[in-house]
Amino acid sequence: MSDHYRHRPSEGFVCKHCKRAAQPCPYGTQHRNHCPWCLWSLHVDDTPGDRACGCRGSMEPIGIWVKGNGEWAVIHRCASCGELKTNRIAGDDSPWALMALAAKALSQPPFPIG
Repeated sequence: MSDHYRHRPSEGFVCKHCKRAAQPCPYGTQHRNHCPWCLWSLHVDDTPGDRACGCRGSMEPIGIWVKGNGEWAVIHRCASCGELKTNRIAGDDSPWALMALAAKALSQPPFPIG
């Protein structure tokens, strides 16, 4: 199992991408799936929470999904296998990282504006 997730869900970890300490999630399920600072994750689940995925690739945050009820989720793409996964945001995720990710598509439109 990857060092990033060699912990119980109630424990923290050091992010392999930004090297900052990620504390256990104080909100919701007590199951942290991504770094609250840079929003990166590792591809470790086949189904949420099972830690069974053999890929273990870096999961890049590529977008924000706003669900029908207004809840936000981070869309991740695995750099190794290309699979897409979503993770609900946590109450202690960096609002600046979330807003920058949400605005990314608006700052790089595929067509001219104006």
